[in-house]
Amino acid sequence: MEFGIWRIDGESTSPVATSALENEARLEAILEQDPFILGLDALLIIGRQVTTSFGTRIDLLAIDSQGMLYVIEVKKGRTPRDVVAQAFDYGYWVRNLSIEEVGALYEQHHDGQPFDQAFRGSFDTSPPDELTGEHQLIIVASTLDPATDRIVQYVRDQGVPVFVVFFQYFRDGDQEFLARTWDADPSSEAVTRPMIKKPAQPWNGQDFYVCLGEDRRSWDDALKYGFVSGGGGKRWSGPLQGLFSGARVFLYIPQKDGVGGYVGAGIVKESTQRVKDFMVDIDGRQIPILQAPLKQPRLAEDVDDEEKSEYLVRVDWIKTVPRDEAIWEKGMFANQNTVVRLRDQFTLEKLTDAFGLDHESS
Repeated sequence: MEFGIWRIDGESTSPVATSALENEARLEAILEQDPFILGLDALLIIGRQVTTSFGTRIDLLAIDSQGMLYVIEVKKGRTPRDVVAQAFDYGYWVRNLSIEEVGALYEQHHDGQPFDQAFRGSFDTSPPDELTGEHQLIIVASTLDPATDRIVQYVRDQGVPVFVVFFQYFRDGDQEFLARTWDADPSSEAVTRPMIKKPAQPWNGQDFYVCLGEDRRSWDDALKYGFVSGGGGKRWSGPLQGLFSGARVFLYIPQKDGVGGYVGAGIVKESTQRVKDFMVDIDGRQIPILQAPLKQPRLAEDVDDEEKSEYLVRVDWIKTVPRDEAIWEKGMFANQNTVVRLRDQFTLEKLTDAFGLDHESS
């Protein structure tokens, strides 16, 4: 699939030039610092250039909150077929890693920082007692030749969890851009492995849990102006990048003084925008949200800091409830991550019933 970008200047358009990233190691470093651009669930990077017991090195090894491992290999001048073959070799190695070995690898690559502490910091929960037994092999490339593409599709059809994510590099003056496409959706692909210890619940490809901490934002504002948001650093704003137009979100407010739970279900209308660029309708006029009446003025905090600024995603609310009528009962899913793919079937069933939504779409 060819991906193009055009700049709009008034009524005229001009293509933005695409080229190879001058140094693919730079892309590896970008992914290490900001794995959210892959569009997967939140990931904790175990290490970069992780040495296997065979003496080879994995570009990036990561883990998600459920204990699934991710091998991420950047092409970096090698032929795509060589990269794919290398990824298979790495998959053979990671499939037998234990949670203790993963923890030791993390500490080795992070100057002795405790793995348990880093895991809780990323996912607001303790590491699992054991890994799920699943892993994914992710090839990062700009293109694949037809023969290699056939190999990838064939082995994936046979149950090998290998996927390709394509990044294209664009430059427009001093501005640089990356565009991302996947060869297949790794969240919906049915990959069955005979040795899975504790299989993760499947994701339906559309439903997300979103946590709205009310320390610097308010449910009243989110309801009135139609958004979900996160900010204060990439850990909180980065996961918003995973929300796509048409996705369904269930908004959770952390409990405080006995009040909290799920307060809204909505449909994503636009991708992430920085708060200073987010426009709202006031009496038929489009104005920046920061000029609109706000219940929580801290939404403007760090507005000039690109990393710490608040980021918003526009949402059309389907059904909402007041804060003091939030939906919650024991056993429902919740954590402090800004965005998580909502896989928990018990929670989905409770929410679709409570909000009067169609069970078939969940």
